[in-house]
Amino acid sequence: MKRILVFLLLLTLFAFPSAARADVAPPANPPGSNLQPGTSTTQVRMMAETVLIDVNNDTTPNSLGSAAVTADFTMRNLGSQDESMAARFPISSNNGFGKFPEITDIVIMVNGKQVSYRRVNYPDVRYPTLGTTPWAEFDITFPAGQDVAVEVAYNLQGSGYPTLPYASYYYILETGAGWKDTIGSADITLRLPYPANSQNVVLNTQIGWAETTSDGSTQGNEMHWHFENFEPGPDGVVDNLEFALVAPYAWQTVLKARANVSSNPNDGESWGQLGKAYKAIFFLNKGYRTDAGGQELYQASVDAYEKCLTLLPNDAEWHAGFAELLANRSYWDFWGNGPTADTYRAFQEIQTALQLAPNDTKVQNIAQEISGMFPNSMSQSGTGYDFIWLTQTPTPLPTVPTTVTPGPQQTLPPSSQLVPTSAPTSAPAPSPKPASPFCGSAALAPLALAFWVVRRRRHND
Repeated sequence: MKRILVFLLLLTLFAFPSAARADVAPPANPPGSNLQPGTSTTQVRMMAETVLIDVNNDTTPNSLGSAAVTADFTMRNLGSQDESMAARFPISSNNGFGKFPEITDIVIMVNGKQVSYRRVNYPDVRYPTLGTTPWAEFDITFPAGQDVAVEVAYNLQGSGYPTLPYASYYYILETGAGWKDTIGSADITLRLPYPANSQNVVLNTQIGWAETTSDGSTQGNEMHWHFENFEPGPDGVVDNLEFALVAPYAWQTVLKARANVSSNPNDGESWGQLGKAYKAIFFLNKGYRTDAGGQELYQASVDAYEKCLTLLPNDAEWHAGFAELLANRSYWDFWGNGPTADTYRAFQEIQTALQLAPNDTKVQNIAQEISGMFPNSMSQSGTGYDFIWLTQTPTPLPTVPTTVTPGPQQTLPPSSQLVPTSAPTSAPAPSPKPASPFCGSAALAPLALAFWVVRRRRHND
């Protein structure tokens, strides 16, 4: 038994040689940032700041978008002497891949008058130990006992993978930690070109490289955050800010599809396009959105596909598209829950699609994808498939940790829809899809299986 365990452990090591590198974040564009004082000791306090991150309505396919940032600061010299210094803020940062993109269209105003700035090099705001990057530096005087208004405006590029319908923006508060005392107050506004909600602003879920800062409130097109008397930064009372969004082009696709359905409620194609648009923003690079907005998107996608197929019951490709939605969701649920109602329904939908159009390329590709997700669930028979799991109830493997929080357990359809008979002794868990491989914790699956084999052997003995 020990030899078997050692073999499985070695298999784990060799089967996943690069697992630790599988969850690399995408290239990150430079963040917005608070002002930083040019002296190590100052009597000038940041009394208040108001930051607007105004996301542009970029509808270019696969674009990560951009945002116009306006940051207004009220600064007060609490000392008895005037202070003159060179204040600064970063205009570039290492994107994590050795490149240094920059913010653009910088305008600096002091007490309502535009001032010039110069490029200087200081430690990188994200990776200070890896060298220097360009900062914008400008001269400013703070008279004793007086307020000085500083406004900084510039343009930010979204960060993310162009192949995924998500974009993120960042704002660094900790560069303001060098001013005297705490920051008096901060009002941060994220403005979208359409109503903001939990579907297009990803809340309480990590999209892979960003997670929206919690405790924001929504009003119309905007989300707001308010902080008072705080020390900023990872070790302070208030951390730096992140905003994880559905990329504007992807949400505009949803809005257009909604409008088409509203204008053509009896058009099955319009309903299918709406289901497809929702599906595109429900799935992440690894797994799916488990937040409340994500679950709303999933149900909305299911509803739209059902309406589409009510109107177009003989359209093989829409049946296959629906099967793809159901299968991809249940694939990630499988480890925690075993096969769910969606698993079986996916088989039913792809089976219908193959019956309607057995030689359709899209249908065949989705059928192969689903077969690969759930080995031994379908078997090829000539040019078609036998759907084993529609006549047999598989026994799932023990729970294995994954990188995704499993969705809620679903109720299987009634026996009148499925015909469960004899159960095989075990059903292998789905292999990771090439397009969405597991990250580091996937290597735990064979390890967990090894210990399960040992425990079961001992129990049987």
